[in-house]
Amino acid sequence: MRTTLLIILLLVSCTRKSDNAEPILARVGNATLTFSEAKSSIPEFVFKEDSIAAYTTFREEWIENQIILQDAYRLRIHRQPEIQDRLEKVREDYLTKVAQEYYLAEMEEEIQVTDEEARTYYQENKDSFVLEERYVRYRHMITNSYEDAQRARNDLLRGIEWNDVAQAFSVNPELAIRESERFWPESIAAGEAEIMNRYIKVIGLSEITVIENLGDQYHFVQLMEERAKGDHPDLEWLIDQIKEWLILEKRRRTFNTYVKNLYLQAQANNEIETFDVHSRN
Repeated sequence: MRTTLLIILLLVSCTRKSDNAEPILARVGNATLTFSEAKSSIPEFVFKEDSIAAYTTFREEWIENQIILQDAYRLRIHRQPEIQDRLEKVREDYLTKVAQEYYLAEMEEEIQVTDEEARTYYQENKDSFVLEERYVRYRHMITNSYEDAQRARNDLLRGIEWNDVAQAFSVNPELAIRESERFWPESIAAGEAEIMNRYIKVIGLSEITVIENLGDQYHFVQLMEERAKGDHPDLEWLIDQIKEWLILEKRRRTFNTYVKNLYLQAQANNEIETFDVHSRN
């Protein structure tokens, strides 16, 4: 483990240079750590939570690593043949990965997938897309008082628009409206309120449940649409996922073609030579 750490530190030290004009956060010997280098290495959510603590923690870790690195140089570990071989292997592996990423970035426009391509794929493979359980679309009203829940329920029964009712009474109108516009697997529908989930499994279309007091809030649900197990899901439910699948497949095919062309070119230049594996037995 210690040897692996040294190899990583040695490799980084060979390629990383600091701009002395930048504000410096720490120095160990001739090595310096700038604020920009530290910030680029700190996860954004950590930095936003407490930037001073993030800088301090990263600085201490960097100093510790630099002390180890400089001791490795003092001991001339980087001159050992085994370490040099491993450093070269790490460098080659990294360059191979970067070359792959560079090529795919250059081909990014050709790798993109349109909505029309996703629709065509869905239609050609529709039999492969079936619901593994019942799906439902429902309205879930949550209020802070029984009176608000009762008024909301009565308004829906009188035909008042759901969006207006949600805006007037829901504890989180935007979430209530957004979640009411999509279908959910029955098993997780209103999952944060188990009794509401049980109601969804038994009530009929357009039916509104009784009001239930859960903790400090009041709930009811109304079932709007359902799709049976075994039905085909709507394309809109899947289009983003299908596009992601197709992009991954395009990337795979594009990279395989790139590698094949490199291989054929190397063969044409007589740069590849293989030997009988049995000769080593």
